[in-house]
Amino acid sequence: MMKTLLLPLFLLHLISSITASSSSGSDIVRSSCVHASYPTICIRTLSSYSGSAINTPQDLAQAAVKITLSRAHKASGFLSQVKVGSKREKGALSDCIEQMGDSMEELRKSLSELKHLRRGNAFKWQMSNLETWVSAALTNEDTCLDGFKEIDGKIRSDVKRKITNVARVTSNALYLINRLDDSRNKIPHP
Repeated sequence: MMKTLLLPLFLLHLISSITASSSSGSDIVRSSCVHASYPTICIRTLSSYSGSAINTPQDLAQAAVKITLSRAHKASGFLSQVKVGSKREKGALSDCIEQMGDSMEELRKSLSELKHLRRGNAFKWQMSNLETWVSAALTNEDTCLDGFKEIDGKIRSDVKRKITNVARVTSNALYLINRLDDSRNKIPHP
């Protein structure tokens, strides 16, 4: 008799814990993304993030960088499949592929740094690195687009659409990283 009463109570507790956990993850995404450069994209991409749980601003920044890295990787794959005709298109595309490779490297370093972020003496240095690397990734994406300014047609519009998408999630990731300075008391001790 006791077992039959305990099982439903346990299941009810388990369900409410899961609901509360996903609700708090959803709340942190919404409250953190509201002032991002692209809030709708921020909320949509991070709410549908299927990686580890998002419970802290640091978790959120890590998820944003992972999403950005994934988008950059997909865009790079797309770029490597684009067929070009003119020498100018070929040069712009080659430069863009290189810029995206550099962006991905900056994002990988950022992700690694975020995983080891600790408050204390090293925090400001780590934050400076993060801000520099993600800003550099964003600059690389903008530089890629600049190479297509003098090119007309479908190649330009396709590249612009893909790279703009990456640049927007990168901008949001940078915003969420910058917010870590405000929430540094929530970063774990070494």
